[in-house]
Amino acid sequence: MLNQAFPKPTTPNQRWEIYPQQPEFAQNLANVTNVSPIISQLLINRGITTLEAAEAFLNPESLVLPSPLEEFPDLAASVELLQQAIATKAKIAICGDYDADGMTSTALLLRSLRSLGAQVNYAIPSRMHDGYGINNRIVEEFHSEGVELILTVDNGISAYEPIARARELGLNVIVTDHHDIPLKLPPANAILNPKLIAASSPYRSVAGVGVAYILAVSLAQQLGEIKGLVQPMLALFTLGTIADLAPLTGVNRRWVKRGLKHLPKSDLPGIKALIEVAGLQTREGEKMQGSREQGAGGKSPSPSSAKTLKPEDIGFRLGPRINAIGRIGDPQTVIELLTTDDMAIALERAMQCELTNTSRQQMCEEIEQEAIAYVEEEFVSSLPKDRVLVVVQPNWHHGVIGIVASRLVERYGVPVFIGTYEDAGHIRGSARGIPEFNVFDALQYCHDLLDKFGGHKAAGGFSFPAANLEILRSRLCEFANQCLELQHLKPLLKIDAQADLNQLNQQLYQQINALHPCGMENPDPLFWTSNVHVIEQKIVGKGHIKLTLSQTILDQQYKIKAIAWRWRDYFPLPPLVDIAYKLRENHFNGNTTIELELLGVRLPHQHLSHQTSNSQQLPPTHVFNQSSGSPLKANFEYKQRNYTCGIYQNDVLPELRIKNPEGKVLVMQPGQTIGLLGKNRQDSQEIDISQPKYDNIIQAALQALSALSPEF
Repeated sequence: MLNQAFPKPTTPNQRWEIYPQQPEFAQNLANVTNVSPIISQLLINRGITTLEAAEAFLNPESLVLPSPLEEFPDLAASVELLQQAIATKAKIAICGDYDADGMTSTALLLRSLRSLGAQVNYAIPSRMHDGYGINNRIVEEFHSEGVELILTVDNGISAYEPIARARELGLNVIVTDHHDIPLKLPPANAILNPKLIAASSPYRSVAGVGVAYILAVSLAQQLGEIKGLVQPMLALFTLGTIADLAPLTGVNRRWVKRGLKHLPKSDLPGIKALIEVAGLQTREGEKMQGSREQGAGGKSPSPSSAKTLKPEDIGFRLGPRINAIGRIGDPQTVIELLTTDDMAIALERAMQCELTNTSRQQMCEEIEQEAIAYVEEEFVSSLPKDRVLVVVQPNWHHGVIGIVASRLVERYGVPVFIGTYEDAGHIRGSARGIPEFNVFDALQYCHDLLDKFGGHKAAGGFSFPAANLEILRSRLCEFANQCLELQHLKPLLKIDAQADLNQLNQQLYQQINALHPCGMENPDPLFWTSNVHVIEQKIVGKGHIKLTLSQTILDQQYKIKAIAWRWRDYFPLPPLVDIAYKLRENHFNGNTTIELELLGVRLPHQHLSHQTSNSQQLPPTHVFNQSSGSPLKANFEYKQRNYTCGIYQNDVLPELRIKNPEGKVLVMQPGQTIGLLGKNRQDSQEIDISQPKYDNIIQAALQALSALSPEF
């Protein structure tokens, strides 16, 4: 329950950043690529601005790929080591990881190596007892079992000591990983990591399962045994790549697009069983809320047939069932699921995944509610000052607190570091960031207070002595205040284009299909519509809002259905709103309709607004001093320079003016993306105020003005 001092919000607390529209450029690109102008604008928004880049993106099969043997310096040596081990019947051991990427990588190499005649087994570190990656205990066990070649998947690049120990014991080691490169590489015989190849390489974005796929295919080709291996490996590659949230660019885009077509008709019993348990065979009879409801462990609809899958089917339906095992179960369940050829065993393991995912969901819900209550009681009032949340409580399962951290980021708009006590003296946790905050840099800033840490810009893991909790909280607040401004403390929505409800039809949806598969670094297009009426709304499932929306255009009313996931806190929504959304198809009783997945809602423009960051609105005319007619003015500092700003009346509309120390004035008016910059209006130049260098200073001015006006 929300603290009474902070009443329940009527709409999400968000920043809306709308891409500047470039109709002339979009039309020119549309003409040469033979797509509609709206698709070319979406390509421009994604940084695709040339004919060559557009053709490679829209038709990834046209991309001429270099040989992986040319791109990965140690690939030939890795293939040779494996070839020798197979020929001499030497024991091979795979050391995997307990997330979806690590488990699918392990299963992929187990299946392929066994089919190529290798004597191979595997081990996966315990999340609870070992933590991430290969360790000395595993190395010693492999050695005692007579293993001659260790193959790490989705880990190993930072495991200098365990790999050095393996080499001391006379074992050969191949590291396959995709994580960031440490200052000192491990002394392995061969290292395969896309971070070690050119940034321009189409293989640069592969996850751990992508490295495993490249190695397995290269080995099979070298042995002349490629026939029949590619499709099963492609299915596991697709599952792991999407579940790991790998960027859908380069070869990932090409191979995932292939894999999504083949996955529903895969011959692998484990894939068939997962699809059946998750209800993904259905297309008819499936309601819109099924996508996430089933992923959360809801009842699956009866199966029929599906021609293809989409990334969200894996991201919200298959992926959670696999990841749940890695978080709170035994990874052996997933390995057996994905490597067995017995359909009965596969169905049994898939049901174990289903039950574990249901438990994981319940656990997440309980921890999330406890965390929210704790934050509302202890920290919410100080968030503008702290700019980061550090939440630690006992008896939370650290296998799921990373999911809770993501939900708290979504709710509060600040970076979240969440932890629980491993024992009386130590805390272990997960962190999730926001675009302007680098999680790994924050952990590095606190390195002297931590036992262990790792991660990247968006997420990380850590452990530290419980005695350091308060000083760690203080240090993280210090770091957050160095890189975050107040306007950053709202979740960011990057919106592609404006549309009216009468434009949302099957034709537009089919055009958007040209951008698929969508995912990381190629997000689903996000549209917005203004002045939409909420004519029906109700809570469904686990706190979702189902709505009917309408918009009147030229005296014609257009209606559309929508769903807003996990928005119970905003129910009921105001009757008139602006909305931001993705398009979704709904298949029900043989009918296909277009519906909306709401990601953002705000009150309609009632005052002068900045187009690209509409969550920050300028004061309405009534904030002017009514008795004297004088404008609202403020002084503020931005990047160690002093500025003045004010709201002034110009003809009918008010306008924001910001003056820099050199006397230049930036002027913006209601609903415009073009402003003026100069020492006087006659000699000023037009500027695009959506550019960050102007947008950021406008936000700083709005913050200064908001402090002066209680009505703002």
